[in-house]
Amino acid sequence: MFEKQVKIPDPEVLVAQMPLPESLKKVKAERDRLVAEVIRGESNKLLVIVGPCSAHEEKPVLDYVERLGKLNEKVKDKLVLVPRIYTNKPRTKGVGYKGMFSQPDPTKSEDILKGICAIRELNIKSIEASGLAAADEMLYPENLHYVEDLLSYIAVGARSSENQLHRLVASGIDVSVGVKNPMSGSVLVLLNSIFAAQSGQVFMLNGWQVKTDGNPLSHAILRGAVDGNGNDIPNFHYETVMQVADGYAKSGLKNPAIIIDSNHSNSGKKFKQQIRICEEVMQNRLYDKDFKNIVKGFMIESFLVEGNQTEDKVYGKSITDACLGWADTERLILDVAEKV
Repeated sequence: MFEKQVKIPDPEVLVAQMPLPESLKKVKAERDRLVAEVIRGESNKLLVIVGPCSAHEEKPVLDYVERLGKLNEKVKDKLVLVPRIYTNKPRTKGVGYKGMFSQPDPTKSEDILKGICAIRELNIKSIEASGLAAADEMLYPENLHYVEDLLSYIAVGARSSENQLHRLVASGIDVSVGVKNPMSGSVLVLLNSIFAAQSGQVFMLNGWQVKTDGNPLSHAILRGAVDGNGNDIPNFHYETVMQVADGYAKSGLKNPAIIIDSNHSNSGKKFKQQIRICEEVMQNRLYDKDFKNIVKGFMIESFLVEGNQTEDKVYGKSITDACLGWADTERLILDVAEKV
């Protein structure tokens, strides 16, 4: 049984009530272009999607993004920085804090309408403060249109990459969409998901029959895998990356591109390992031009204070997965920029 609680206005209504200002639309469009040029191979820059595991509070997220905007000025000739403002949090067992979209205040009960408004306000302030447009995960496809106009990068998570609706909705998105490998690590499933997202589709969404042209900017994110016993299996190493590159070559997919997720099962959620992982990938880019051509960047989990906490007591510290602190993040980004 479903108990109806609150009627949520249609996306068009809330977007009209909280529009992205025209001046910021231009900024966002420019960020979209820079990201797309990396994915299409038209730019030699690397894409770095970096920020907290989940955005649970406006003030520290804005503080972080402002710092990232300043850092961007130092590395913009080599890197395209995209802040992670992840507002939907998947839960392995389906319970717990599910992100700002559902729970704008993690200490209070769910309030989705308030959450949507909080997300829109946060993203608008973020673009204004930093000149950067953010990335978020499309955990729930039906929620996309509440935030789509604010994002320059959208991710499909490992638990969602085999889901038909996620694949079809990705085919209609106008910005770059990264599809994570499934938890099994299957390269075939990953490439099939990207194929579906790059193909034109007809399906039902939010009460409408819709038609899409396909999204040629859909591409792979390697985040590691998990075996049947719960053990992490990294897939950022040279051999596994080149297996995906070979699959790309045989598939006929457009714009072959791989983003390396430096945390999750690649690091075993040992957040400091992200530094080593990025360094290894950068060395492999120097070693092999084919590796360099297909590896387009990184996802890095990072916040103001390193580690994580179960309750929101330390300002700028993750309440979900553990993250790099700002000092390590800044050094890592500057180091990656030097090696591009």
